[in-house]
Amino acid sequence: MSLICLHNGVVLTGFAAMEKCAVLLEDGKVADVFSERRFEQRRFNADTEIIDVQGAYIASGFIDTHIHGFGGFGTEDGSAESLFAMSRLLAAYGVTAFNPTIYPAQEERLLQTVRTIAAAVGHEDGARIMGLHLEGPFISPSRLGVQRPETVRAVDIPFMERLWEAAEGHIVNMTVAPELKGMRELALFCIKKGIVLQAGHTDAKYENMVEGMQAGILHATHLFNAMSRMEHRNPNAVGAILIHPEMSCEIIADGFHVHPDLFKLLMRDKAIDRIVLVTDSLKPTEQAGGPLFANGEEVVFHDGLFHRKIDDVIAGSALTMIRGVKNLVSFGFSLEDAIKTANFNPAHVMRYTEKGAIIPGYDADITVFDQDFNIQTVIINGRRPRRLSPSPLV
Repeated sequence: MSLICLHNGVVLTGFAAMEKCAVLLEDGKVADVFSERRFEQRRFNADTEIIDVQGAYIASGFIDTHIHGFGGFGTEDGSAESLFAMSRLLAAYGVTAFNPTIYPAQEERLLQTVRTIAAAVGHEDGARIMGLHLEGPFISPSRLGVQRPETVRAVDIPFMERLWEAAEGHIVNMTVAPELKGMRELALFCIKKGIVLQAGHTDAKYENMVEGMQAGILHATHLFNAMSRMEHRNPNAVGAILIHPEMSCEIIADGFHVHPDLFKLLMRDKAIDRIVLVTDSLKPTEQAGGPLFANGEEVVFHDGLFHRKIDDVIAGSALTMIRGVKNLVSFGFSLEDAIKTANFNPAHVMRYTEKGAIIPGYDADITVFDQDFNIQTVIINGRRPRRLSPSPLV
């Protein structure tokens, strides 16, 4: 039997903040949540590990549902070793579960990457690999961002079937452009397989978004980025996401992908339960040194973002989940709401039924951080993961 008790902290349950509280973890699950007074009165087994967090926050672990790489390792490496290294590194930053996100690629390369990541699921020893996020290939050629045009394709159901087979059922979420011909058929296929569909890299008009919602596309990829902007005569993708309360959305809270003041609009127009913090971080995020590469291209870091070296086009984010939480608080979110976007909300959207909150019976995935948002302790499935230093070279 494995027993850990964290006490003398502020427990962020997923619903409220409880001061001077303790959390008991037993055999990989949350066993109980109780006051510090009850902790002092309680008798524990001799083998219970007691951790005094000294007033720090105790939260359910962060769940990053959109991440390409970290610390010099990325999904584009196409190797289980890179996935395992990401898993260990992310754990040190408070992430207890993640969806490795795959760029579109030529068919055979994409299928092989999917097979490799699927085979790695369950063999990691840090943050849990929950399953794959496919960011394409059925996206708009007009809203590529830095995706390569030769890797984007029309909706192809037989190819989707091959992707599903290669993934051995481990595709969790998929970014698609709702306006593409054949999207309804694709959406119905994905719904039957339990895949969460996200509108992103899309040039959709408002009516395309509504049709997509009716087909089950109810989540959105990195709101405001790589999608048709709101206009007064056609709300387009951004407007549809803000107008319809059924739609949930990712948000990259680095202060660069989305202006900080737009978060005030987001808080006003979207229920907090519909906002999901993601990093969309690239392979060189938190990398210790050496040349920086993402999706096979050299990048440089300046102005808070990675840029392609050849043309200075924004390549992506260098955000971490704990920094995103800190930023959300600085943008006007309460700490309780900021934390929900990082754990409870992604768990709910991705249907991870026993993750994202500190409730008896839920997974013992815990992140402890202090008032300055420094990670103090991380517990995954009831144990402390092995730590790994970021890679000095790609």
